[in-house]
Amino acid sequence: MAVETSLRETFTEFMVEAEPRLRRTLVSLYGPEVGREATADALAYGWEHWSKVKEMDNSAGYLFRVGQSNAKKHRRREVPFPKEPRSSDGEHWAEPGLDHALTDLSDHQRTSVLLIHGFDWTYEEVSQLMGVTRSTVQRHTERGMAKLRKALEVQSVA
Repeated sequence: MAVETSLRETFTEFMVEAEPRLRRTLVSLYGPEVGREATADALAYGWEHWSKVKEMDNSAGYLFRVGQSNAKKHRRREVPFPKEPRSSDGEHWAEPGLDHALTDLSDHQRTSVLLIHGFDWTYEEVSQLMGVTRSTVQRHTERGMAKLRKALEVQSVA
């Protein structure tokens, strides 16, 4: 009984810290509906296999991969922005072509760009979550931003 309580407590501590980041990442990749479902699937898998998952160097990164795999069965290439990105006063709150431009990025580029520029994550945080090096995240971000600038016909800000 004590072992089960210990596993529950360590998983609960892990989930409180990891769930918001995992959810935001999967939602940014797959949209709100599929992203939340993938998060729930990943955390359920984590709980079922917690005795093994807790020993991993990057448990959250591993569950991110589990979430990605589960999302593929529900995958829709949608971006989590509304069709009409306007505020209540009719002004655009985001570039009108941004949703389409984000859809054209690779999954890694879109994840990196959204987490770094949309959610203010650091390169290190994204690299840990994705299980890649910091330089790989930086490269995905730079290439993604270059594609967005080209698609939206905007100049780079110096």
